Amino acid sequence: MTPPNRNARKQVSPMDGFSLNFLQLQDYQPNRYPFLMIDHVDEVIPGVSARGFKNLSMNEWFFPIHFPGAPNMPGALQLEALAQMLTVAITTLPGNKGRVTHALSHTVRYRKEVLPGQKFCIETKVISWVRGICKGTGIAYTDGEVACEAEMMITIPEILQQYVPKAGQPRTRPPG
Repeated sequence: MTPPNRNARKQVSPMDGFSLNFLQLQDYQPNRYPFLMIDHVDEVIPGVSARGFKNLSMNEWFFPIHFPGAPNMPGALQLEALAQMLTVAITTLPGNKGRVTHALSHTVRYRKEVLPGQKFCIETKVISWVRGICKGTGIAYTDGEVACEAEMMITIPEILQQYVPKAGQPRTRPPG
């Protein structure tokens, strides 16, 4: 008898939640070290939400330069972590695995410094997913307190392009 494959997951419906370890996450998130800002996805419900974390150690590439003597996680990378988690919520939908996403707009509020040794806990929710555009929200916590929060809009350009009218062509609905 062959042992079960621990990396294999059962087929899930879009409303079933599941977790992703660091290796499984890479199937749904195109970023890689040093720009992958997520270590683990605790639960993703495709098209609905995703939550997980990034463990921050002094070994992160950005701490020695931001700032010497008073290291903290740059705000742009905090936002990137939120956007990457929101990306997981849509790339886990059927047919989106491995697709590239781009940012359209973000509004972010920073509440406190994020320091080495903290666990950066990330929660995101999809507000809408229409024609390749995702509107969503994200909140990140350290030590149980809000570190930052954002309203985000991201796209999968490959899907969005199906709906963009071409110059000189009449408007038609895409196939499907």
